[in-house]
Amino acid sequence: MRRGVGLGIIIVALCGVVLAVGAFTTIIAASNAGGQTSDMSCEAVVGPTDPGQPGAGAQDAAQLDPEQREIVSLIVSIGKERELSPRAWQVAIQAGMTESGLRNLNYGDRDSLGIFQMRPSMGWGTVAQVTDPPYQVNKFYDVLEELPDWKSMRPGDAAQAVERSAFPDRYHEWEPMAVHLLGNIGDIEDPAGCGPGAGNRLPAPTEAAGAAIEFALREQGKPYVWGATGPDSYDCSGLLLRAYEAAGVTIPRVSRDQFNGGAMLPVKEAQPGDLVFWASDTSNPATIHHVAMYLGNGKIVEAQQSGVPVHTRDFNWDEDGLMAEAVRPGV
Repeated sequence: MRRGVGLGIIIVALCGVVLAVGAFTTIIAASNAGGQTSDMSCEAVVGPTDPGQPGAGAQDAAQLDPEQREIVSLIVSIGKERELSPRAWQVAIQAGMTESGLRNLNYGDRDSLGIFQMRPSMGWGTVAQVTDPPYQVNKFYDVLEELPDWKSMRPGDAAQAVERSAFPDRYHEWEPMAVHLLGNIGDIEDPAGCGPGAGNRLPAPTEAAGAAIEFALREQGKPYVWGATGPDSYDCSGLLLRAYEAAGVTIPRVSRDQFNGGAMLPVKEAQPGDLVFWASDTSNPATIHHVAMYLGNGKIVEAQQSGVPVHTRDFNWDEDGLMAEAVRPGV
């Protein structure tokens, strides 16, 4: 699949006008289910651990028995009664699954008890209280709401901030399952998506990434023009050049060079603001012909080709020509 060097440079510099993945469509914001407001729905989740796999977490959720599902339903119903966003429900689900397997245990480490392994000796309540499911869920939410920045945290990190475990990373394991349960039990439509504006609701890996995302999303609707770098039109790499420039980060002009313009990481570990690339030959970076910005939750923003304005679209890790590495500018 290798092309001649001269042809490859031309393709790279100006972002090929036809992508192997075919025509893309502009994302239409998902409607909200269950009477939830748009903000509530879009605060449901920071994102599944691997958002490129449709239905991630469904298999784990299918293994839950009636007792476990009843506890999930209790977490959701109390969250709704307290008018907490679905993100709070998710934090509680992940914490409960990690601490007890979503069971009201009458035993635990030292004097830890119940769904969240609350300890009477640490001020969580009496033995009777910390083994009473409604009390436990409300107490968990009480402590969560006292955290000033919990809404901006990844759900597993917020769970850890409440629980203060010696093993903080373990709460992330149940993120995909919790996302699935938000839709399955919580009646939240598209809990891992939230439509085209989701990117600027997600915590970016760097402050610059957040600013770059905001710039790129504001440029939606402007036309694609081969070789353009704004402000009225863009090609693929021109859009990202200006987005990161607005964030105070200088990256190279063309997509092939942007591939070497920051810290590399596996593409499936991309975070909001990271750049993802397509090539004619994925083993040869010299054939890169397109670049886009990952927004999280399986979405990107891009200047795609002539006749298609800057837009957001659904994205998956199996697209033809997708490079195995993403790039984080400014790192």
